[in-house]
Amino acid sequence: MSDWDEAYAAYRGPDGGGISDRTGQAEAFDAIGGRYDEAFPHKEGQVTAVTRLLAELPPKARVLDVGCGTGVPTARQLVAAGHRVVGVDLSEGMLELARVNVPEAEFHQRDLATLRVGGPEGLGHFDGITCFFTLLMLPRSEIPYALRQFHQLLKPGGALALSMVEADLDDAEIPFMSHFIRVSGYLREELSQVVREAGFEILAEDLHSYAPARADAPPEHQLFLNCRRT
Repeated sequence: MSDWDEAYAAYRGPDGGGISDRTGQAEAFDAIGGRYDEAFPHKEGQVTAVTRLLAELPPKARVLDVGCGTGVPTARQLVAAGHRVVGVDLSEGMLELARVNVPEAEFHQRDLATLRVGGPEGLGHFDGITCFFTLLMLPRSEIPYALRQFHQLLKPGGALALSMVEADLDDAEIPFMSHFIRVSGYLREELSQVVREAGFEILAEDLHSYAPARADAPPEHQLFLNCRRT
């Protein structure tokens, strides 16, 4: 069985049931809306990771922002650099804000585990992908599959910038900004291994300690990886 087949089997689960139900996740972020940017106003690690990504992109590159949220700062940063941005998010409430904040970009409501190159809702190929704090919304069994999807969506040699919160968690329910969401995480070495096994070379790694502005959003250690499709 190939690595891709193994990732797909894990994604399907032992009963072939497909991706987990993330309706509650979407509803939580619909309700949180613009308060997310209030709670996380300073995103230096994210901005730095995008700056590194920009150095890897050709002029007027096509970039996919997975879990784009309100479009700030990533989609806005990419558009300001002259690139064509497609943003996807599970939360329609977040997308409404993103369309206002970054009208130059194109936005779609999609689950990141269902992204495809071709087909009726296919997105085509991209020069770069950003995915900040979005993989943590998946059970660990689905994360390798999602990364393989990114590999398929990227052109050969394409750039990937991603981040997760460092934590030894798998689909655990936690309180977040007066709501409950389910999250997963890896320790630093584990995340690097999962990313490499999905077909990426890691070009840079950063670890940031972050204290959100709101008391109901706990401090966290943020992992940022800049990668290239091999």
